[in-house]
Amino acid sequence: MARSPYGNYGHAILTAGAMRTPDRVALTYCGERSFTYEELNANVNRRANALLAAGIGPGRRVAALLNETLTVAEVYLAQAKIGAVTAALNPYWPVETLRDVVAASGCTAFVHDATVAETVGRIRDSLPQVTTWIDAGELAGGPDAEPPLAGFHDDPLALYYTSGTTGLPKAVVHTHASSLATAQIWLDVPRGPDAVFGTGAIIWGIGFPAIVGPALYAGLRLVLEQDWGPANFLRVVPRERVTHVSQIPSFYAALLGSPDHEGVDLSSIRVIMLGGEPLTAPMLDRIKARLPEAGVYSYYGQTEAPYTCMGRVDDGSTPLGSSGRARTGNAVRVTDPGGRRVIDEVGEINLAGPHRMAGYDGLPERTAEVLRGDWYVGGDLGSVSADGVLRVLGRREDAIVKGGVWTQPAAVEEAAAALDGVAEAGAVGVPEGAADQRILLAVVPRAGHSLDASKLALALADTLPAHRRPDHIVVAEELPHSQDASGGPGKLLRKAIRDQYGHLLG
Repeated sequence: MARSPYGNYGHAILTAGAMRTPDRVALTYCGERSFTYEELNANVNRRANALLAAGIGPGRRVAALLNETLTVAEVYLAQAKIGAVTAALNPYWPVETLRDVVAASGCTAFVHDATVAETVGRIRDSLPQVTTWIDAGELAGGPDAEPPLAGFHDDPLALYYTSGTTGLPKAVVHTHASSLATAQIWLDVPRGPDAVFGTGAIIWGIGFPAIVGPALYAGLRLVLEQDWGPANFLRVVPRERVTHVSQIPSFYAALLGSPDHEGVDLSSIRVIMLGGEPLTAPMLDRIKARLPEAGVYSYYGQTEAPYTCMGRVDDGSTPLGSSGRARTGNAVRVTDPGGRRVIDEVGEINLAGPHRMAGYDGLPERTAEVLRGDWYVGGDLGSVSADGVLRVLGRREDAIVKGGVWTQPAAVEEAAAALDGVAEAGAVGVPEGAADQRILLAVVPRAGHSLDASKLALALADTLPAHRRPDHIVVAEELPHSQDASGGPGKLLRKAIRDQYGHLLG
């Protein structure tokens, strides 16, 4: 019996849309070009057929180092259609990391765009196992007929890499089926016939199946930009009438901490998805004051199980500080050190569902540690209420122990962010890993404000218990964040705060 084409990620994400609404605009790129579903599908088919002509067949592993967001979308979907396995490389990795990741990936082909030509030249001679090098600019000349489909259901689709702080990034194996399950995200969120999803250069890696794929699958018009930092965000949202966005709270600390947003028409925004960091009450208040018509949703997931939980937090339906309930078809629980399910107690977060990874490529022992039956257990701590609402407390390694009491930095950061003039805050325990720590707090002032560390300390002493009070406060121009290539701030890097300022506590 023939395998259903709808088990192939590329076909289900794009070809089905071209069959359903061929003349609907699927994608707008940098305000310069627009493509209907039929046109985008034809472009992807040309690339897929050109890849086949270059010897890229089903099951072959292809390292993809691409910076141009449109090229990422077309090449990833083309490789999905023909059953090639994409190793989704991060163009912001150091050259040494990039080389070592490719060497460990099992890839025998490498596709790249013109923006990374210098990097490719530096690593090419050190990767003898890669026998086929392809410039993505040369993949547009194939016929636009549908290619023979390969890769279905539980066949591997891609390797998406974690952003681990030690060692090489781990290669997370996602299948056609797990990626299609992730593509259902936007089906659980209100959207109208004119819904427009805006995003920037964060679509390589897990950003593709967690952001781009779902937008196309749900029939939203996808607005792709090379830069999605605050300055370009303020240009693109009114130009394209963007309705849906997905970011981290730090983005809004930067956006609303500057007067540049004042007077800009952001009224089209209807849905804001926030994850990756805690959303504090002061930040939610600032977002709603600026964007009163937008629904604000929290989500939680990891590269290994994206967008597992979701809930709206601005209307009271989901408690602020939580990440909502498991999406339809997914599951979440919390277990104690003995692996027993607990309610309203702190423990390890377990995630399950068809969106879960197949495992870590080439790391069977590490895979066995985190995949426990149907569940993925990745090291985050949290609690689940009796009615299934998840509250994420953070990573085990981020936990602060002071005076024999355990706390998460978000509790300190939220109190600091509520103080007048504070744009952002980051808290860490010092020394790292000690049985008893002191708390270092770094804060950034809002534009036009100045902060006095001693006055902040007095204010926090009135609102925080002793085990959460900072022992030292640093006023900084900015806090360290990860590089996500969007142009805006990535995740808060607490370890970097400790490395930068920890010596001030002696």
